Amino acid sequence: MPTLESPARPRLWLARHGETEWSTLGRHTGRTDIPLTERGEAQARALGALLAGETFVEVLASPRRRALDTCRLAGFGDRCVVDDDLREWDYGADEGRTTPEIQVDRPGWSIWRDGPLDGETLEHVARRADHLVTRVRAGGGDVLCVAHGHLLRVVAARWLGLPPEDGRLFLLEPATVSILGWDRDTAVIERWNQPGAG
Repeated sequence: MPTLESPARPRLWLARHGETEWSTLGRHTGRTDIPLTERGEAQARALGALLAGETFVEVLASPRRRALDTCRLAGFGDRCVVDDDLREWDYGADEGRTTPEIQVDRPGWSIWRDGPLDGETLEHVARRADHLVTRVRAGGGDVLCVAHGHLLRVVAARWLGLPPEDGRLFLLEPATVSILGWDRDTAVIERWNQPGAG
């Protein structure tokens, strides 16, 4: 006897913004509104080729220029809605510093365990991620989010029901696409860290 398949669940597509000068140097970039490099702009256009033909009920982006420009260059500028939940972790006094520089002052330091000095807590970042995950799961189709490395890694952990610090397990390069989806009723990673075409 034939069975009816359950309707498709909404998936969350994650696109990390293209390269910036600070991303190439490993500098923590939260509030600083730094532009894409020329290579980052080319990467953003390549993301558009990778995403061509996909259907999204919503396209959301961080308010930071590097994410908005990536969204526009990928071909979604006319549909992009700014979502403050997608802004990057606020690194406080560690803004613009690299991990080795921070570890000179705080040996063994990890953003995932220790957090930034005078910045946003991991728990606060996780609340924003949870809000996004809840909204997408309640929606009527796939959503594309264009944002930042640390924030998107926390989103992935929370999608899977993991603690936010497990975002440390998901390496995420600039200008890549990942898909958070489903295997029947289980939240899964369908694709991770795929670079754009070209």
